[in-house]
Amino acid sequence: SSFAPQQQILRRTTRLSENAVATPAAIETDPKEAVKLFGRLAEKYIMLDASAGMCCYSACTDCEYREPGGGYRMADQSAARPKWIPCYEDRNFEAQGKQHTTKWSSEIFTDGPVVTKEQFVDRLISLEFKPPLGGPYLAASAAAIEDESSAAALFDVLAGEKEKLTRFRMGKAMKDLANGEEGLTWAMFSQIMGAN
Repeated sequence: SSFAPQQQILRRTTRLSENAVATPAAIETDPKEAVKLFGRLAEKYIMLDASAGMCCYSACTDCEYREPGGGYRMADQSAARPKWIPCYEDRNFEAQGKQHTTKWSSEIFTDGPVVTKEQFVDRLISLEFKPPLGGPYLAASAAAIEDESSAAALFDVLAGEKEKLTRFRMGKAMKDLANGEEGLTWAMFSQIMGAN
C-alpha cells in the first residue's frame, strides 16, 4: 500500500488518551509538500467570535471589545491570500448576517460525515491549490501532488488510530492542534507536519 510508510511512523507516536490526537513528532515533511496541502485546505476568511460585535477599532478606552493586552475580539477576519484552515465545519452569526461553510467540510466530506483514508487523500489532492500566506511560495502550476504520503500522514494525525475520519473528529482534532484557536495557520500546520 502507498500508505505503509506513514503507518510505521504513527506506531512510534504516543496516545495521550482515548480521544487524543496522535502526536505528530515523528512526522517529517518537506516544506514544499506541506504547503501543497495547506494551500488546498486554507481559506481567506475565518469566523472567530460572534460576541465581538461591531467594534470601530478606534482604541476607545472603554470599548467592550478590547482585550486586556490591547488587542480586539474580532467577529471575523479576511486575508489577501489563504491564511487559515478553520477548525469549524460551519458557522452562522445570525445577528451580523454572516455564515461560512469551510472548504474542507464541504469538499472532503462530499458523501456524508465519514471518509476513509483513501477518500480523504483523493479528495484532498483534488482540491484547488491557491498560494497561501506562509510557507515556501509555490505557484498553482507547481503545486501538483505526486507523492500521497504527506496527505496520508495528515489523515493519520487527524484520525489517530481510526480507519475512518468523521467530519466532527477532523474539526475537533484541528481545534486541539490549534491549541483552542479557531483555525490553523501555516506556523501551526508546518509544526504538525514536521515541515520546519
